[in-house]
Amino acid sequence: MSWLQAMVLAVVQGLTEFLPISSSGHLRIVSELFFGDDAGASFTAVTQIGTELAVVVYFAKDIVRLVAVWFRGLGSAEVRRTQDYRLSWYVIVGSLPIGILGFLFQDYIRSTFRSLWITGTTLIVFGVLMGLAERFGQQRRGQDRLQLRDGVLMGLAQSLALIPGVSRSGGTITAGLALGLDRPTAVRFSFLLAIPAVFAAGLSEIPHVFEPSAYGLQPSVAQMIVATIVAGVIGYVVIAWLLRFVQRHSVYLFVWYRIALGVLVFALLGFGAMQP
Repeated sequence: MSWLQAMVLAVVQGLTEFLPISSSGHLRIVSELFFGDDAGASFTAVTQIGTELAVVVYFAKDIVRLVAVWFRGLGSAEVRRTQDYRLSWYVIVGSLPIGILGFLFQDYIRSTFRSLWITGTTLIVFGVLMGLAERFGQQRRGQDRLQLRDGVLMGLAQSLALIPGVSRSGGTITAGLALGLDRPTAVRFSFLLAIPAVFAAGLSEIPHVFEPSAYGLQPSVAQMIVATIVAGVIGYVVIAWLLRFVQRHSVYLFVWYRIALGVLVFALLGFGAMQP
């Protein structure tokens, strides 16, 4: 992997990680279209550590509060009745599906699931589902009305993002809207829900990213470090923008973008401009 490739992919990761348009799908498309190879699932997972550090910095106060409340709640029945204590458990429970499925299907994640035919299909299908959730979701519940069911179902939706094109934030936001959460609550919980799972995935993939492999371009240690930092800085800016955006706007912009990109992927594959 050249430095140009590493920096381009880092920028793509930072721009797309938190938008509901699939960062792994974009990395797969950009690396194949412009560099003629797959960046690899390991590169994607490790650079996501940078973007998740951006979440930790942005939501530092919330995270410290939830962690402190969780520990206090282990010995206090009064604390266990608070919404913050329940919310901390929702994040823990919701993080389990992607961890379990990621471990069980890791070989498919690195190979079969990375077919661009699958990426194009999931971009369109889950774009349509997001549009339906925006259109028919009641959006009446805020963070104070989050329930265990929300954590479980949004966690299951997050696990679908193991397939490039689905989008981790897209899956969780879609599930949240379908469950009746308002957009800001669905987006904020989506960010919190990602932290344990993405850090675990990224750390577990560090040994693999430098191994000779048939599944992707091989970056150097320096390239991975710089790419992770670049992705994190850009990701921080995107978090702030997206939270402001969903306060006033629907997610239809992302719906139409996903559908258009999926159609473009099919066209490029059909005309031989990209290899699946």
